[in-house]
Amino acid sequence: MADSTWQWVSTGMTNVGNVRKVNEDAFLDLSQRGLWVVADGMGGHQAGDVASSSVVKALSEIGETDSPSKLVDEVEDRLIQVNRQLYAMSQEGGHGHVIGTTVAAMLALPGHCLCMWAGDSRVYRLRDFKLEQVTTDHSEVEELIAQGALERSQAAGYPGENVITRAVGGEEDLLLEVRLFEMRDKDRYLICSDGLYKDVTFEEIEEMMSDGSTADVCKKLLACALSRRCADNVSVIAVDFEQR
Repeated sequence: MADSTWQWVSTGMTNVGNVRKVNEDAFLDLSQRGLWVVADGMGGHQAGDVASSSVVKALSEIGETDSPSKLVDEVEDRLIQVNRQLYAMSQEGGHGHVIGTTVAAMLALPGHCLCMWAGDSRVYRLRDFKLEQVTTDHSEVEELIAQGALERSQAAGYPGENVITRAVGGEEDLLLEVRLFEMRDKDRYLICSDGLYKDVTFEEIEEMMSDGSTADVCKKLLACALSRRCADNVSVIAVDFEQR
């Protein structure tokens, strides 16, 4: 699909992985609206699949908007509404079980891409064959790194490395992070759940994203993850941008 200056093509795929019985990931590839979303139901909690599917359902029902800013506002408003619903569900019965999900959303706006996220699902960008992670995980490990209390080289295997600090449904008020990027011709983006980068290295992601169509990229990434332990669900969306 496209606007008057840019066109794009995308592919999304998900897999339950090699260990889990239920896929708590959900994704939305709404190319005609320029909206892509990956949501990862929080592992170890109740109803993670309900949480992630609630996010995707709410965003899939966004109708036509008459301005880019209204589309951004609508995405944010719907995520806030889902957050309230999930948080209320978690409080029912007084048990306090979290019903939550990460979210990583990307929107195509005139000449720009906007990323909006909470948690550790990620967005990467391949530009001129160089890969960059353009989102920052909301996790205990990232907070320690930012504080200078932990070196990134020490993060793998660190106690609590899977503990996230933001999620849809995690707290009564949802705090989303937003970043805006200028589009460039031939940019390729990847939106993924943590099930991918737990088993596939940054260098491998860069290599596999550097060749083939968006469908080829998704197939290669999933196949690589599944060839390893792949104890988590895995979801990927690849998006290519081209200037007319």
